[in-house]
Amino acid sequence: MATNKNMKAKPYYHQQNTNAAASGGGGGGYSSESSNGGSNSPSPPPSPRRHASISHSRRRLRTKSFSFFRRDSFALTVSFIFRRNLRYLVLLCLLYVLGLIMCVGPFAGLVGHTPVPGSVYRSHEIFGKLWDQIQSDNSSAIDLSSVWKYKRLKVQKPCLNSTVGRYFGIEKESPGPSGFLIVEANGGLNQQRSAICNAVAVAGLLNAILVIPRFEFNSVWKDPSEFGDIYDEDHFVATLDGYIKVVRELPDLLMERYDYNMTNIPTFRVQAWAPASYYMGEVYPVLREQGVIRIAPFANRLAMNVPPHIQLLRCMANYKALRFSDPISTLAEKLVKRMIEKSSGTGGKYVSIHLRFEEDMVAFSCCLYDGGKAEKLEMDMFREKWWKGKFKRKDRVILPGLNRINGKCPLTPLEVGMMLRGMGFDNNTSIYLASGKIYQAERHLASLLKMFPLVYTKESLATPDELAPFEGYSSRLAALDYTVCLFSEVFVTTHGGNFPHFLMGHRRFLFDGHSKTINPDKRKLVLLFQDMNISWVTFKDQMEIMLSENDRKGIMVPRVRKINRKTSIYTYPLPECRCLQQSHNTTLQLTQPAR
Repeated sequence: MATNKNMKAKPYYHQQNTNAAASGGGGGGYSSESSNGGSNSPSPPPSPRRHASISHSRRRLRTKSFSFFRRDSFALTVSFIFRRNLRYLVLLCLLYVLGLIMCVGPFAGLVGHTPVPGSVYRSHEIFGKLWDQIQSDNSSAIDLSSVWKYKRLKVQKPCLNSTVGRYFGIEKESPGPSGFLIVEANGGLNQQRSAICNAVAVAGLLNAILVIPRFEFNSVWKDPSEFGDIYDEDHFVATLDGYIKVVRELPDLLMERYDYNMTNIPTFRVQAWAPASYYMGEVYPVLREQGVIRIAPFANRLAMNVPPHIQLLRCMANYKALRFSDPISTLAEKLVKRMIEKSSGTGGKYVSIHLRFEEDMVAFSCCLYDGGKAEKLEMDMFREKWWKGKFKRKDRVILPGLNRINGKCPLTPLEVGMMLRGMGFDNNTSIYLASGKIYQAERHLASLLKMFPLVYTKESLATPDELAPFEGYSSRLAALDYTVCLFSEVFVTTHGGNFPHFLMGHRRFLFDGHSKTINPDKRKLVLLFQDMNISWVTFKDQMEIMLSENDRKGIMVPRVRKINRKTSIYTYPLPECRCLQQSHNTTLQLTQPAR
């Protein structure tokens, strides 16, 4: 019976101890069990000190409570030390930033500090010092047929053939299309290209009829071209038939409902990189109800991580459906053939360079070169003219040296030329420059032409009559550059952007997975271009390593989990677009030299 009483008493004490703990009593259930008369533990001998009558269980309670107090004190101490060290860490970070400002910024000259390595443009001085060594370099030139050592990418991917609606159960709910989709693409040539491909994917996702995308007039590009001026509309519609339906205009009945005013149509302002679930949950119900929706603006409004059949639509649009219009394709084909003829000394192979050294790019980068105070004043005036007070806001700190160290400055023609000569390309190499109007072209191109006299542009390859219809249309001119670069043996990108990203992906798609691209390590270059003690041999060694690294990276596929993939499928089209390669018809119907 005693045993049963004890067993029944334990829950009561457990609840009591819980309440005690909740009210701040400390010891948990330990001291209560010790004070229970059922314990058989022998009592310790009486303490010789005062209050010797305190029971063993109460002493244990005090000991336990003190133990918890020590733990809490320890935690508080650690927390205090961490907070104090965090303050020191923040202080150190601030001191580091201030140090950079003092060394890199405008105060460097006032306080006499030595500039941080790489922060000052001295490439013109290095070139002057090394030019004699460059000229007398008798080492054999690199063979354009063997620039790329890595073999083709071997990735197998099963192909998906079918319309995409059934994957989401849309066809079961509604056999016909869910409505019409209107998008307004913004930006330049390749940002608009991204928007078109994403619009095709969204139309497939929603089982919608896509209206030929409209182009917003851009205040920077200032090109009023419509879809049909840049791309072949008939080819676009026919190629996508069987995947999605494309029409040129909304039916008159729908236009009448909205008073022939596009802005009256239900319009979505979709967040950037919206997932497929957003379109299915938010956009699709409105589309079904209204019969038409409009998304504006529409650039990067669809996540890169979408189901495989949606990626297939992106591939279809980019590599099969989008073909430049006849006027662009005809002249582009002539330019490619003329570059091949100019490159007869290297087996018809040439190097293309996307040079971002236009006045607006130099101004926007906030970088300084070799023009001194006059250049700074000119760039300040240009920024104020085109961007008003954007660069004079209080929260805007302009540090040209820091920009250069971080690789954010466009490479000059001189720097590109030295890099290529260091990699082994000699003065017999034919080069195509894809660029707008070069900033102070006569001064900045002089050194490049010394190193590479065979430099061509669309203006030098085409006649004035051939180029006349393209003048004033930046996107059409960019389409010519895009095509000539596409078929070069080596493509050099100098400052990022949509143009090189799309081009690298397109070249990967054409050339068995290899982008055949030189993407310079600008952080490394700025250090080399400021080392006044560097020899030409040392510089060449570094450039050969950089070329080899670009060869290796040119065939890489990003090693990240697909669920977290943020890398653009337009830059890395394989393996997703592999199934389209075998049946791919290139943009130009021309005979390419053996590769």
